[in-house]
Amino acid sequence: METIRLTMAQALVKFLDQQFVSLDGQEHKFVEGIMGIFGHGNVTGIGEALEQDPGELTFIQGKNEQGMVHAATAYAKQKNRLGIYACTSSIGPGALNMATAAATATVNRIPVLLLPGDIFVDRQPDPVLQQMEVPSDYTISANDAFKPLSRYWDRISRPEQLMSACTQAMRVLTDPVETGAVTLCLPQDVQSEAYDYPVSFFQRRVHYIERRPVAASALQRAVQLIKRKRKPLIIAGGGVHYALATEELKRFAERFQIPVVETQAGKSALPWDHPLNMGGVGVTGSLAGNRLAQEADLIITVGTRLADFPTGSKSMFQHPNIELLNINISSFDAIKMNGHQLVGDAREALNALQSELQDGEETYYEPSRLQQLKKEWDQEVDRLYAIERTDGLAQTTVVGAVNETIDERDVIVCAAGSLPGDLHRLWRSKQPKTYHMEYGFSCMGYEVSGAFGVKLAEPDREVYAIVGDGSFLMLHSELLTSVQERKKMNVILLDNNGFQCIHNLQRAHGSNGFGNEFRYRDNSTGKLNGEHVQVDFAGYARSLGVTVFTAGSIDELKEAIQAARKEEGSTLIEVKVLAGTNTEGYDSWWRVDTAAVSKSGSVKQAYEANQEQLARIKPY
Repeated sequence: METIRLTMAQALVKFLDQQFVSLDGQEHKFVEGIMGIFGHGNVTGIGEALEQDPGELTFIQGKNEQGMVHAATAYAKQKNRLGIYACTSSIGPGALNMATAAATATVNRIPVLLLPGDIFVDRQPDPVLQQMEVPSDYTISANDAFKPLSRYWDRISRPEQLMSACTQAMRVLTDPVETGAVTLCLPQDVQSEAYDYPVSFFQRRVHYIERRPVAASALQRAVQLIKRKRKPLIIAGGGVHYALATEELKRFAERFQIPVVETQAGKSALPWDHPLNMGGVGVTGSLAGNRLAQEADLIITVGTRLADFPTGSKSMFQHPNIELLNINISSFDAIKMNGHQLVGDAREALNALQSELQDGEETYYEPSRLQQLKKEWDQEVDRLYAIERTDGLAQTTVVGAVNETIDERDVIVCAAGSLPGDLHRLWRSKQPKTYHMEYGFSCMGYEVSGAFGVKLAEPDREVYAIVGDGSFLMLHSELLTSVQERKKMNVILLDNNGFQCIHNLQRAHGSNGFGNEFRYRDNSTGKLNGEHVQVDFAGYARSLGVTVFTAGSIDELKEAIQAARKEEGSTLIEVKVLAGTNTEGYDSWWRVDTAAVSKSGSVKQAYEANQEQLARIKPY
């Protein structure tokens, strides 16, 4: 057997460079590169390997470990899970900074490979700097925290273990059911140890992503279910995009004239102006979509986790004979809410259903009613886009101005705060993959990092992070990385002086508002209820080498967007918006339980109202 002597880290880099995936006969390089921040846990191991022989892998220097993993997650999401960046860190705090982003990737079913440095296996420099010590179990390090956050976890304690670990890691990363964060812990002494690896380990490997057909018996049960229902509704989830099934979804809906609503991950599966696209569904859904969801006797979900937002905390589907048909590659998701399972690839499942179902003479809905619902909602969006205030800019008006000014090919990125609700309801997407929302974990700080990752995946498109001031302050380090890498991204920052999304939620449950706005402490009361803290976001971004604009009116905002488009480097547009001018309601409810005992009369009233809503929940 022919061998080559390499350090474990060198072998890892060499292996990653030879990984490819194939879907529908088209091959893609799977590992594009490695993002990293070096420290004593990885600089002399994987750092040396990347310096001496990176192959075709690109190394990108992160500025915050969480941020670079968010960027890698966004890259994989935008690539429909057909490409990834790995992420490497030092031990201890550097590694643990990746934990939040690891959970974000796993919750969203997005592949990301984490390579944190780890403590010495030989234990001679014991305890090493930044080492956690657990007196009852000395095999534990900080990296054990990744176990519940990862779909596969391993620690490479000997250099030859790398071979089986890498094989298992690639199995999970390329599996549409199992995918998520994969963590390979790399002890710093083992990274530098040499081993005679078989040359065959570094041969070009193609991992085939097979489209999994649905079982014939399950297909027939699904057909019979659809035939006996009269008011079906399709919920399009992120799996529609990952299965490249947007055209199949469109053909299925059109053939049987079934209206479609979209989750945050599924949005842009159909153009906003398609006559069957009724908008979002659930807590952040449209009025048209939510009314149809309440009336439907059959919900056909396609590639969604059925989280609490699209289901309105399980209160949305109110028909007395409601049933769900869940099309999903994962049985774990397909069985949710007591649904009938049609397990398989979304594109395969939709095509199989079309082949088995015959056009019926009856129509599920009066065309005029769907047209009227859509018309009414479109008019409501137009109204929200056109709100004029004398005291400042409404958030919905700003969203409308951005939507109308950028190109339909451009990609927007968002994740947290009140903006996801407004964007889900109001944003008008014309093309697939132009709406990039991380809402599985709704992780504050994803927006800027995510926009950088999307730009890496879509270098020929303009990319916009639409972000609130709270989320921007949480994490924006990779804005500098975009400058360093000359990967232009645009940040549209809406400054409303605080965590206004939660401020609104708080007040909706009887509170007067507490601890969510950016205010100085009032010396007379001792509380955070003084004047607003003013932050010069434009000045800060300018210091990073970003071209900045400020907009105090809608005309100025549109001019700034047009000017930013002409810039070669990253930009930031700062816009002050009025707090509490976001959307809410539209026949939706989200369960956030209210205090059962309180000194506040308004909280007591909110508690009683909440109890009434709890009675509507379906006991799945």
